[in-house]
Amino acid sequence: MLSDASVIGIGFGASLAAGLATGLGALPALFMARASDKVMDSMLGFAAGVMLAATAFGLLIPAIDEGGIWVTLAGLGLGVAFLDMMDRLIPHMHFISGPEGPPSHLRRIWLLILAITIHNMPEGLAVGVSFGREDLAAGTVLALGIGLQNMPEGLAVALPLVREGYTRGRSIGYATLSGLVEPVMGLLGVCLVVVLSPMLPLGLAFAGGAMLYVVADEIIPESHRRGHEKEATFGTVVGFGIMMALDSLFA
Repeated sequence: MLSDASVIGIGFGASLAAGLATGLGALPALFMARASDKVMDSMLGFAAGVMLAATAFGLLIPAIDEGGIWVTLAGLGLGVAFLDMMDRLIPHMHFISGPEGPPSHLRRIWLLILAITIHNMPEGLAVGVSFGREDLAAGTVLALGIGLQNMPEGLAVALPLVREGYTRGRSIGYATLSGLVEPVMGLLGVCLVVVLSPMLPLGLAFAGGAMLYVVADEIIPESHRRGHEKEATFGTVVGFGIMMALDSLFA
């Protein structure tokens, strides 16, 4: 039986590692200035598939097991509402679809980073809450899956910045920075469910709803905007299958 401090430390460390995977995935920007739209859309599809499987098998099913369907539905709705509110209140910009949220005088680079930061919030929360179950195997698998899908996202951030004239080092640095909200949210999530253990099923479902919103509202639409819907779809299926297998084999 782990102490609360140990669980919190492990949850924070795992969410930090998952967030830093964004910078790891951006490293190919040192050697290349662009990847084909078809490849990038396939990679975004892969990230969507991993997130969907992590949401279903790592968050929502355990939430139902822990708290029942009604608590899970409530948490799911709250997670969706929270991300929708963030989308509406925080100015940000997507590389393809453009600006979203209220008007802002922030530089374009910070609006782009804010977009990825909003996207990464539920992922860090999911890892932290998962470790709050004190199931290290399940938490590790979820953190691994989030790290895997963060890698193509890191490259998807860094390469457009290189094309916009930023140095390769700064582009990778900004991509890494966008992932560092994950350990913050991971720490918040694991502390919440460890200190208030009855909140665990609600927290799992909340993180699941927030992740589901990101996939449906941002990742899948972004991967379908450049005419490579089939490649993105197959990427989604591959990502879903890999995450499902990891959860089945190791969680």
